[in-house]
Amino acid sequence: MNYVFAPHPLPSVPVAGTGLAFPVHRIYCVGRNYAEHTREMGFDPDKEPPFFFQKNPDNIVLDGRFPYPIASSDVHWEIELVVGLKSGGVGIRKEDALSHVYGYAVALDMTRRDLQGVAKKMGRPWEVGKAFEKSMPISALVPADKIGHPQKGAIWLDVNGERRQTGDLAQMIWSIPEQIEYLSGLFELKAGDLIMTGTPAGVGACKRGDRMKGHVDGVGDLDVTVV
Repeated sequence: MNYVFAPHPLPSVPVAGTGLAFPVHRIYCVGRNYAEHTREMGFDPDKEPPFFFQKNPDNIVLDGRFPYPIASSDVHWEIELVVGLKSGGVGIRKEDALSHVYGYAVALDMTRRDLQGVAKKMGRPWEVGKAFEKSMPISALVPADKIGHPQKGAIWLDVNGERRQTGDLAQMIWSIPEQIEYLSGLFELKAGDLIMTGTPAGVGACKRGDRMKGHVDGVGDLDVTVV
């Protein structure tokens, strides 16, 4: 096929310990999936079903450098466990959901909180606050056949050597199988989809020069500098 211009490179995430790359199709992000974070954002964790927004595949950052974005003066970190799918479908039952998982990674959902706040007040979509350039620093994916499927374990973020976020995967309001089941009732999930599974309490604003170190037990680490 002859294109009008050369297609952009296919976004991908390296697979740890291999020379393989995981091609990214879509990125789904669950909102307010830890109770304490839900409360710190001013909401009741017992009163809402799961909801999702999206980032763009080319928002991924692999070199550990997060460029402070334009049009914002209040950019927040959010550490998360990421799920990578090797297959998909519609109407996936939660009992079958983990059979669709290829592996797991650690990522930051960087957020232009000031722009997201304006969007919320005006009833508008969140993409202006979430889906901007370089807004998803991510580690290599670790295959599930190497580590299993994490259901509990520490998730934390240090900023300049100070612990700012801390939680446990067991504190998710909606488990990974439940997220996959719910999403597959709204979209046709496909191989290459990534799911960001939510962040614990302690989100806050970064500044240029900050060094952010994230960790998820059994999955790995992420080291990112704000530039």
